[in-house]
Amino acid sequence: MKRLLATLALTFAASTVSAADRISYDTDQSFDDVTFGLENAILDAGLVIDHVSHTGDMLERTKGDVGSDATLFLNADIYSFCSAQVSREVMEADPMNILFCPYTIFVMVRPDTPDTTTIGFRTFPDGPMKEVEDLLDGLAKAAIGLEN
Repeated sequence: MKRLLATLALTFAASTVSAADRISYDTDQSFDDVTFGLENAILDAGLVIDHVSHTGDMLERTKGDVGSDATLFLNADIYSFCSAQVSREVMEADPMNILFCPYTIFVMVRPDTPDTTTIGFRTFPDGPMKEVEDLLDGLAKAAIGLEN
């Protein structure tokens, strides 16, 4: 089991998320202001937040348990939600688009840039899923006061 975990750790350490795999925005706004803005943007769009994953807290709380002393984030949350209308459209185009639901937007602050909050999301394949990407982009921008 330890060998499997070590192999997985090496695999994850070797992989990186490229700029082509994500869209993100940096702001000097506080983490709390950005998460408040994101919550409002999601609700204002008529969507319901299904879950907020406090990923940064979990990683900080468990770092010693997995043999690490690295603090990855000062704050990091991931918001999960769905849009019945957009989801139906993309899944009617291809039922396998179910694998992308629910949609998520992350908000994080890294220790090396404590005055910068980053908000972002993964990119999606060309075709119908670009509508989801546009939705997430609008929500992320609204959260930090950027024009759409």
